[in-house]
Amino acid sequence: MRVIAGSAGGIRLLSARGMATRPTLDRVRESLFGILAPRLAGAQVLDLYAGTGALGLEALSRGAEGCVFVECDARALDVLRRNLLRTGLAARARVEPRRLPQGLAGLARTGPFDLVLCDPPYALRPWAALLSGVLPLLSPGAVVACEHAAQDELPLPGELRVLRRERYGQTSVSLLGRSEV
Repeated sequence: MRVIAGSAGGIRLLSARGMATRPTLDRVRESLFGILAPRLAGAQVLDLYAGTGALGLEALSRGAEGCVFVECDARALDVLRRNLLRTGLAARARVEPRRLPQGLAGLARTGPFDLVLCDPPYALRPWAALLSGVLPLLSPGAVVACEHAAQDELPLPGELRVLRRERYGQTSVSLLGRSEV
């Protein structure tokens, strides 16, 4: 696993064997960030269920101004912090050790966010509480990128709608935005 493009492009990311995280495949990240590219310059990003930090690091590498990484697993947090140092992107990052979705309420002071990256373990299916909790953290025009099992339908709060959905084998990425956008 590596950072695909930008200032840290090509840098290999660390991951711990046996860690309970499922990293986003390079091809999925490459496609996702190809779609999101016009939104990244100067963006404030929130990476939920950050794991190794691959998604948020990709956003920072490609021009996002800052990223808050949220993760609760101690081993993943250690790897994430090491990856931030390894890529030279730590100065624009903040790590929040929080359990989700209940930990979202404490993030209000760090927002608003232009891009939210959500990649929870597929078995958790925290979508209803997670998406409702994210709403108050969004800036106008924000996008929420959700990676989920292809067969899962996301329960959208009334204010969010699907802007785009891409399927990559057993994985789907849904891009969500406010209804008024």
